[in-house]
Amino acid sequence: MPIIKSAKKAARQAEKRTAHNQQIKKDIKTALKAFKASPTAETMAKIQSEYDKAVKKGLLKKNTASRRKAALAKFAKANAK
Repeated sequence: MPIIKSAKKAARQAEKRTAHNQQIKKDIKTALKAFKASPTAETMAKIQSEYDKAVKKGLLKKNTASRRKAALAKFAKANAK
């Protein structure tokens, strides 16, 4: 347990940030599952939006999100036929 006041505050902030980041990751996983179940334009837009939000919040790097979105586009194209 932290003893110093600033360390206590840092621990509280870390706990809140961890919870927020986990929620964003959960949203990504949920959208990804929905997309893989039915790869439509609507679900594609939703998962891309979730990846963009994660990049904006600093949870994912830009190229990581770009790579994942490209893989999803490839998946959608393969399943469109």
